[in-house]
Formats: sequence, structure tokens, C-alpha cells
Amino acid sequence: MSFDVDIRKTVTSERRSFTLRVSFRTHARRTVIFGPSGAGKSLTLQAIAGLLRPDSGRIAFDGAPVFDGTQRIDVPARTRNFGYLFQDYALFPRLNVRQNIAFGLRSGLRNPSKQASGDEVERWLQAFELVDVAAQRPAELSGGQRQRTALARALAHSPRALLLDEPFSALDPELRDRMRAELDELLQRVDIPVLMITHDREDLAWFGDEAIYMLDGAIAERPPVLERRVPTRLKAL
Repeated sequence: MSFDVDIRKTVTSERRSFTLRVSFRTHARRTVIFGPSGAGKSLTLQAIAGLLRPDSGRIAFDGAPVFDGTQRIDVPARTRNFGYLFQDYALFPRLNVRQNIAFGLRSGLRNPSKQASGDEVERWLQAFELVDVAAQRPAELSGGQRQRTALARALAHSPRALLLDEPFSALDPELRDRMRAELDELLQRVDIPVLMITHDREDLAWFGDEAIYMLDGAIAERPPVLERRVPTRLKAL
């Protein structure tokens, strides 16, 4: 499977104008888009997910276009069937773990019930060891449990690929290595293509089967790739 991206997008505000001009292709199982803050990484991921419409260009997954400005193709985000893990996890604070996972399976705006169930909900509660906290809200969870809940929600609808937006930047430095190891183990279980964006070289070392370097809105010469770590499997937090 592959991502094929060639897009342009100009974003303007009162203070500045920023132009994204990104072109890359990757067949790797895990691809990391790496670069400093403000390089345009999040805009790129949002465009791939269908959360941001490019001004022109083309985005394809496994050879099939999900956006093509010339052919006027713009597949809605939900129909693209990519799982998206937001930087701050974006869990619904008033919903419990079970409801948060079930929310990704529903259409419409009504919240799932507190006892929401179903094969997919139960599968991910079991797989990510969340059964014992299924009735708790995000504020009652540890950092690892919040990450696993967000990942379970992203995976509940069986996505074709997983998009990760700076998944560790919201964590304290001392927790990041533990969370990297845990996420690495979880990703080995689900075995789907992953596209991650980050400004942290440690993330690149852990997850960068292929690295794409971004600077000032464009693909730039790649930095030296760090030796990839072989993580120790950790018990769930």
C-alpha cells in the first residue's frame, strides 16, 4: 500500500501567508514526516485525512485518488476511511471510555449510551486492556490509557491506514519513551500502514521505516536517520 501526495495550499491570516507545496510517495509500512514546528506537517496530514482541502494537486492511497483538483475528486473525510489520532487525543471529556470508542462507529451527533457495546467496541476494550476503565471518563485515566482509548476509537471502524499527529507532544518528557514503546507494541498488533508527523527526532528513531523531511512548507533534503530503537515490551500502564 502507498501514499502518493502532490498538493498545493495557501493559508492566509492577518499576519502572514503560508504556502504548502508538498510532493512525496511512500510505500513504507511506517512513514514519519519530520520537521520543525511551522513546517506545514499538520496541514499536510489534515489534507490527507480530508480535513483540509488543497488548492490544487492530487492525493492517492493504494493508487486510488481521494483528492484530485483537476478531476474534481474530493472524497469526504469519513469515506476516506483513515484513522486519525489527534495531537491532544481529542477525547470527549463527558463520555466514558466505552462511549468514546463507540463514537467512531456512529453517524450523526447523538452520543452512544454509557453501556455502548458491539463487537468492535468489545474487541478494542479487550485488545488495549481498557475493560477495567471502560466506565471512566478521560480525566480519570492515565496518559497511557488516554492514548489507548484514542487509538481504539481511531481503529474501531477498521481504517485502511492510521494518521498520527504528534502523538507524544502532549506528554511530559519522562513519559514519552514509555508511551513510544507502548504505541510501538500496539501498532505491531494492528499491522496497518502508519503515517506520523513529528518534530521530535526520537519519534523518527522509533517509527521511521521511511523518513520525509519538511521545511518551510516543502519537502527538503532528509536529515541523517537515527538508528531505530528496538523497544522493550512494557506492561500496560
